[in-house]
Amino acid sequence: MDNREEVREFLTSRRAKITPDQAGLPSGARRRVPGLRRSEVAALADMSVEYYSKLERGTLAGVSPAVLEALARALQLDDAERAHLLNLAQAADGSDALTRPRHRAATRQWTPHRSLQWTLDAITAGPAFVRNGRMDILAANQLFRAFYTDVYATPGNRQNLARFTFLDPTSRRFYPDWDAFADITVAIVRAEAGRNPHDKDLHDLVGELSTRSDAFRTRWGAHNVRHHGTGTKHFHHHAVGDLSLAFEGLDMAAAPGLTLTIYTAEPGSPSEEGLRLLATWAATQEADRDSERSAAN
Repeated sequence: MDNREEVREFLTSRRAKITPDQAGLPSGARRRVPGLRRSEVAALADMSVEYYSKLERGTLAGVSPAVLEALARALQLDDAERAHLLNLAQAADGSDALTRPRHRAATRQWTPHRSLQWTLDAITAGPAFVRNGRMDILAANQLFRAFYTDVYATPGNRQNLARFTFLDPTSRRFYPDWDAFADITVAIVRAEAGRNPHDKDLHDLVGELSTRSDAFRTRWGAHNVRHHGTGTKHFHHHAVGDLSLAFEGLDMAAAPGLTLTIYTAEPGSPSEEGLRLLATWAATQEADRDSERSAAN
């Protein structure tokens, strides 16, 4: 992914999202572009139009933190967008290798420590898993594997939630709010692209999804990024029905770049009962597989 093009499209898309009213500027009678003009962003950031135009052409190399902060304020970037801008600037400087954690665990070949798997297995009331920024599932508990049984059942998904969302038709049944899940998935992958612009596996994933999914390609072009740490999601599992689950995503200090996510249900809710039924169903499925393996031997 070319960094200059990424910078240009990100800044252009953020500028287009802000109206003059939102920026406290007069709207004027005739405007040929959506959002703010370059001159208006430059004035808000206290820089010359020529200098801002240079930045928007993709030249972030050597830009000072103060200028980046001024630009973030002018464009009203949220925390995720601001972090993305800083990542793009680091990549433009070629300094990302110096500023990233040295032991970033970003590849699918990463193997969880036994203690991490023990921790996941000890979580029995809700699905729990570890993923990277490409949405690869790297470790999970039994309830998660039962919860996302469609991901594991289809080899083409390769245990990747982005492939499942955009390439597997069953995702639209599993996610009643499919559009929201699709938006979140692309925003997470886009943020990862800013953090790791030279990740070949990520390039391959984006290329595959862009080629095979119009829905992904359209969202990718929007350049939206976001932090995804807590909230509530709605699912429809084929074995237990509708589930409304809260989630918490935790950055892993021992493995920078990876996120541990745990789903849980409100105590006493139908979804809590649904998770209990899912655990029973998962245990039955595992017992059946054990019986089949014993018979085969």
